[in-house]
Amino acid sequence: MEFPNTLDALPVGRGARVCRLDAAGMQRRRLLDLGFVPGAAVTALQASPWGDPVAYGIRGAVIALRQEDAAAIKITEREA
Repeated sequence: MEFPNTLDALPVGRGARVCRLDAAGMQRRRLLDLGFVPGAAVTALQASPWGDPVAYGIRGAVIALRQEDAAAIKITEREA
């Protein structure tokens, strides 16, 4: 399976690194304030019963993001 390039496609239980944000304005500022900064390790922890939102573990916190917000976060594979 090919590694996804956006956070919304990351399967529950998998980890990745934030590469960049494709968001602007208040959405970008909000994501940065929540800890989604380039280089941060992120793990998809749990999806709601309907699949949206998804809970992500990042920088010692658990953050729930809607699919549209997670789609603005580009990710790369986490180094072992």
